[in-house]
Amino acid sequence: MKEFKVTYFFEEEHYIRRFVHEESQKQVEALIKSERDQWISFTDSRGIYHELHTRNVRVIQVSEYHRIDKSKSET
Repeated sequence: MKEFKVTYFFEEEHYIRRFVHEESQKQVEALIKSERDQWISFTDSRGIYHELHTRNVRVIQVSEYHRIDKSKSET
């Protein structure tokens, strides 16, 4: 399973980010389309709970995310 970053922009500087695990970007795009114009809720990577209505979102960006393990230090 791959990890995808979904960013919901309300204004230029105001956004909420969500991480989704799916097999392909097409599946994530289908999920985003199925959530169009309705309330969604999720907990972000910091443990903060969000509820938003997708009608109020101006732009949604989806990209595959490659998480970097920051606990490993390069020597």
